[in-house]
Amino acid sequence: MGYSGARGGLEAILAAEDLVRRKRDYASAAWASTEQITARFRLAVDRVMGEAGLYDEPTAADAFRQAEGDTLEASHLLRAQRSTLPRLAVSEPVDPGEMTVLRRIVPAFREPDGPQLLGRTSDYTGRLLERPDGPPEPSPQVPDTANGADRTEDQRSPRRFLDLLRTMDLVADGRAADDPEPHDITRKPARPPADRSAVLAAMARSESGALVALWYRSILGPDGDVHEITLGELRHGQLPLRVRHPHTGNPVAVGEFRVTEAEAIEDLDGAEEDRTRFDVGYGLCFGHNERKAIAMANLDIANRRFGRNGPLEQLLLLTIDGLDSGGFLEHLKLPHYVTFRSMTERKQAMRAAAEAGEEPPARAAEPAGKECR
Repeated sequence: MGYSGARGGLEAILAAEDLVRRKRDYASAAWASTEQITARFRLAVDRVMGEAGLYDEPTAADAFRQAEGDTLEASHLLRAQRSTLPRLAVSEPVDPGEMTVLRRIVPAFREPDGPQLLGRTSDYTGRLLERPDGPPEPSPQVPDTANGADRTEDQRSPRRFLDLLRTMDLVADGRAADDPEPHDITRKPARPPADRSAVLAAMARSESGALVALWYRSILGPDGDVHEITLGELRHGQLPLRVRHPHTGNPVAVGEFRVTEAEAIEDLDGAEEDRTRFDVGYGLCFGHNERKAIAMANLDIANRRFGRNGPLEQLLLLTIDGLDSGGFLEHLKLPHYVTFRSMTERKQAMRAAAEAGEEPPARAAEPAGKECR
């Protein structure tokens, strides 16, 4: 879609940009440092990193501040920053079983192997608004059992619930023997039909709200697909980041990154499916973003069962990227004088032809890309 510059508005544009900077940087409120944003708005920072596809908390916090809290705009800034960075190395594949668990819940089983770790969550807190005038008073020191501070190393890496189902021979193994290399959607866009890795990558980098909305549409079944989903296990923790040493060629741990992982279980009840087993969906994304991970795991199952027979795979690959969909929506604010003028003239011509008792003029074919001035 082509655009030509609109003359006469440069002064207004510069004034608008200056107003944004002055209100953001010199407002009456105190300056929010990068460290404060990372600590106080951790879930927003995690969401920005996930939707941008770049794990770096300070950079994501700076983007969040510059975007004035608009997570989509912050993701846009972070992805633009990502495009300027050199690719120094490719990280080694990581086994999620190596995760040091910070939070782990197993809704599908009352007494799973290993502990249930509630971690840092407000899931069980009443939604009551607090409006303090200043920093709250320090609360009495209580044992940090919910966060698992007293757990041993083995308890921090508990056995997966999925492994228990496998020992009971209740899981249909959906892992293909000829699983291709993971599809890098940052270098090559994915189009239907796509590998499972491409669909999972698209969901991991998607706009969280769009993914949850698509998941909700999926389970409601407007396309004729019926789902009975159970959340098997949900984890939030740290994984090691490894790269190959340039001289020795051995893998070296250079850091850690946090992820959220979810495994969803669905009953196989189709005519050609193994009704003695369950199917398992998988979701993993940067940071602490449980809604996205759960929606991913559910949509992973739905896409493999029904995606090729309906619109789901196309929606997952082409519509849930926040920068794509949000950018197209934002472009509506750009000048569209020529487009709207042609529409107006067409309406007037049709009205004049109707009043004269003539056939309305045939509509001319639209060009492939509308030009806006």
